[in-house]
Amino acid sequence: MTDALKRLSDEGVAIWLDDLSRQRITSGNLAELIDQQHVVGVTTNPSIFQKAISDGHGYDQQVADLAARKVTVEEAIRMITTADVRDAADILRPVFDATGGQDGRVSIEVDPRLAHHTTPTIAEAKQLAWLVDRPNTLIKIPATKAGLPAITEVIGLGISVNVTLIFSLERYREVMDAYLAGLEKAKAAGLDLSLIRSVASFFVSRVDSEIDKRLEKLGTDEAKALKGKAALANARLAYQAYEEVFSSERWAALDKAGANKQRPLWASTGVKDPAYKDTLYVDELVAPGTVNTMPEATLEATAGHGDITGDTVRGTYVQAKADLDAIAKLGISYDEVVQLLEDEGVEKFEASWNDLLKSTEAELKRLAPSEG
Repeated sequence: MTDALKRLSDEGVAIWLDDLSRQRITSGNLAELIDQQHVVGVTTNPSIFQKAISDGHGYDQQVADLAARKVTVEEAIRMITTADVRDAADILRPVFDATGGQDGRVSIEVDPRLAHHTTPTIAEAKQLAWLVDRPNTLIKIPATKAGLPAITEVIGLGISVNVTLIFSLERYREVMDAYLAGLEKAKAAGLDLSLIRSVASFFVSRVDSEIDKRLEKLGTDEAKALKGKAALANARLAYQAYEEVFSSERWAALDKAGANKQRPLWASTGVKDPAYKDTLYVDELVAPGTVNTMPEATLEATAGHGDITGDTVRGTYVQAKADLDAIAKLGISYDEVVQLLEDEGVEKFEASWNDLLKSTEAELKRLAPSEG
């Protein structure tokens, strides 16, 4: 074992785990990862919960109780998932306190079926914040067009937000704008801005998966030479945008009022192509003030053989732009790719949510008490 995770943390990258289950909580595994692997946060999504509830019997007692009360499947899911998030938040509370609220965070997502509906997203975010009732929670809202005004409204209410499913540089700028507008609303309402936190989850590996597929189809040497470059270029240019926005006059006024920067969070950092080093999206996205949320396999790979050599983002912007320009010159449309990825991202989470509904319904039936 190297101490690559400590070096990563020392470089200003917060290490979050992209996974949660009751087994991980009750076995002490989450506490162990915090203690030994520099993990300072947890992210969840519908796919993660679907897998957790379908595997094993860790939820049997709670599901049996919910079945006895004859709750709806939707209510059962919210009771189960918020219980896990609440317990994880309690385990991470010392980290939250030690970092002044920056880390020690647990994210929970609004129902993905609401991704294209602003008002229900706002209502669900408020409900989740109330249900979990922990100061170190982040409510995940997707960066769809309908999600942007929801982000502003929810931040304006003083609720901390993890903005998810960001693929494009333009949409990322819109997300930062929505966050600043939310802070301005909160300030006007007299809220304490120092208590509001946000991260912007910029997805990485899926960009390479889609663009590499198109480069492979072209088949030229020039196209093949660009494989594995799009995702890093995209993320690095996102960090450049972050630096610009959070050094603006608009930000300076909020900073003076005690606001916190919205940190870029590298999401989907597990490598999809086995030809690439399994720590590629960790080693090459080291920059201060960022978060990297990793599946456990990537966390273990980084602990074992991550190559953390300092900042690998700043100073790369010219090359990053050149790489994306070269891909565009081959006829691959950036705008088309990022819109496709956003649409697919929402669809995948919706599909996982529907699977979660089905598996939870089956469990409620299996564990329902006999009448009497």
